[in-house]
Amino acid sequence: MKKKLETNLFEAISKLLKVIAKLRDPINGCPWDIKQNHESLIPFVIEEAHEVADAIRFGDKDNLIEELGDLLLQVLLHAQIASEAKTFYLKDIVEKLTKKLIRRHPHVFNNEIANTMEDVNKIWEAAKAKENKRKSTVNTLSKRLKLKTRSQSVLTGAMNISKKTASAGFEWNSVNEVWDKFDEEVQEFKEALNNKSKIHAQEELGDVIFTLTNIARWYSINPEEGLASTNKKFLERFSYIEESLNGELSNRSLKELKYLWEKAKKEIDNTLEEEENKNGF
Repeated sequence: MKKKLETNLFEAISKLLKVIAKLRDPINGCPWDIKQNHESLIPFVIEEAHEVADAIRFGDKDNLIEELGDLLLQVLLHAQIASEAKTFYLKDIVEKLTKKLIRRHPHVFNNEIANTMEDVNKIWEAAKAKENKRKSTVNTLSKRLKLKTRSQSVLTGAMNISKKTASAGFEWNSVNEVWDKFDEEVQEFKEALNNKSKIHAQEELGDVIFTLTNIARWYSINPEEGLASTNKKFLERFSYIEESLNGELSNRSLKELKYLWEKAKKEIDNTLEEEENKNGF
């Protein structure tokens, strides 16, 4: 059974690689695919990764399969583009990843011991530090974080900066101090708005969000997931209002819109609670 699955997987991947190669064929391929390069595909890699995350959040298995396929396509397109230029090949990607996984898991593939998640994180960070030291003679934390956060969403990047610098010793004495800093940043943001300085206000807003991210870290809360949940919740409630008004929101009083918003909150929250109870959560 296992051998049959492996054969089927190999055949499926081989067929997919042939399809991608044909899409990139300079004579008979797709004009859009032929035109793409590593740089032009950057937005699509990011977009597909976010869509995978959304499919996971919403628990949609069929959508997750599709979105993972779209993300895989991005990897294989980059491999195809590189192979045409003879810079690297899919085999190089797979081999490098395999070696890295083995190297960063000595507690699985060697004799190191890791009984807890904390042990695993320490081993992982030590392995990464060793790799970075080999790559560059200048190996400061700030330089590593600059490289790491370039490809991340701003919230995820802020959380990573907060975590890593705190681990290095740049940390508050207590969460109360972070709350004080948050109050200070909110006040500075208000002052910038009152002074009608858009650039300054934008910077101060960044300070507010960054400090709030620090607070989230202290309480082990994921701000990215929190905001994703809020986006989903807001759109569900807004959809309820649109349906209640047949899509005609203009010329409606604020009082009426607020009433429908509160009604949406109540009905949607009750529905979610019923579903959770039914599923045994």
